[in-house]
Amino acid sequence: MSNCALKASELEVIRGGKAVLTGMSFEIKQGEVFALLGGNGAGKSTTLLTFMGLLKPTRGVAEVMGQSAAEQPDAVRSQIAYLPESAALYDHLTAWENLTYFLSLSQCRPEPKALSDALDAVSLPVESRGKPLKSYSKGMRQKVAIALALLRETPVLLLDEPTSGLDPSAVEDFHDIIERLASNGVTILMVTHDLYGACQVANRVGILRAGQLVDVFEADADGNIEINTVRDLFLQQQVA
Repeated sequence: MSNCALKASELEVIRGGKAVLTGMSFEIKQGEVFALLGGNGAGKSTTLLTFMGLLKPTRGVAEVMGQSAAEQPDAVRSQIAYLPESAALYDHLTAWENLTYFLSLSQCRPEPKALSDALDAVSLPVESRGKPLKSYSKGMRQKVAIALALLRETPVLLLDEPTSGLDPSAVEDFHDIIERLASNGVTILMVTHDLYGACQVANRVGILRAGQLVDVFEADADGNIEINTVRDLFLQQQVA
């Protein structure tokens, strides 16, 4: 049985008459953290939307746990938790109420302790949890969204600029969460501008430019990725 959780095969996606992904191929193993780095318009978010079955490839295949995202979108989405850069949470509801409501949509009704544990994991202050989200900062809202993704308990986690709006301490907490999830077998694909964060937390880092995977860097035996090498190529691609 294959241990491949996510697979892109010669993936091409056209949006608005423009090729956004052009023949992109990669595989991500179960329990691996793979980060895609790229500038605006590189195709990062399009990659995630294609894996969720929300965009249909013009050519090629996007597979999640062996299933085609285009042909079996409902089955694929049941395997995925998705964290967008700006989660659409309800301002008039509290953190508790947002979590309970959105989880109920997927027929998930965790115990109060599970909700509390998830909010503890993202370091959301206890005194804020019963307040409406309209009083939250962007970073606090992002923490609620991260907690929601954790509570879905899916084998695959897709992250779009996950540390946007988080302060340095919260970013470190988030990286700890990612490492813990991966150690428990969760497969994580994150797209980001944060080169240093990606190199810190990912097993592999790919550089995406104009819909093509330019290069992939793998962590060494000590779990380290050479940041300077990745940075130099990333910067070269931005001005190329």
